[in-house]
Amino acid sequence: MDMEISFEGEKKVNAHYKGMIIKTDQQVRSGGEGSAPEPFTLFLASIGTCAGIYVKSFCDQRGIPSGDIKLIQSMKLNLETRLIEKIDIEIKLPEGFPEKYREAVIKAADLCTVKKHLADPPKIDVKAVIS
Repeated sequence: MDMEISFEGEKKVNAHYKGMIIKTDQQVRSGGEGSAPEPFTLFLASIGTCAGIYVKSFCDQRGIPSGDIKLIQSMKLNLETRLIEKIDIEIKLPEGFPEKYREAVIKAADLCTVKKHLADPPKIDVKAVIS
């Protein structure tokens, strides 16, 4: 499985994968145009959206409407390291959500593949070749 990364111009860097283009840019204050999310923003969004798809699938399988469910993802920045040190995801369930599924929906969100990769990160090797 390969993903090709290309440069569109200015600070735009795009990923090409499975026939899709995932666009990124930098904020204006960082020299970009702010035309697309920054790569780190996409990384953070992948955590919440991954948990979200597991919550949505859980509800879909049980015929529970998911339109009023929201996930709120909060990140705590370590000011010394300038890295995120904690991420909280709160699943906001609407009135009438079956109480018997409250813990199960949390377990569903915990199945997120992105979260699993953070818990056991892959090795990343970088090399340069002349082609």
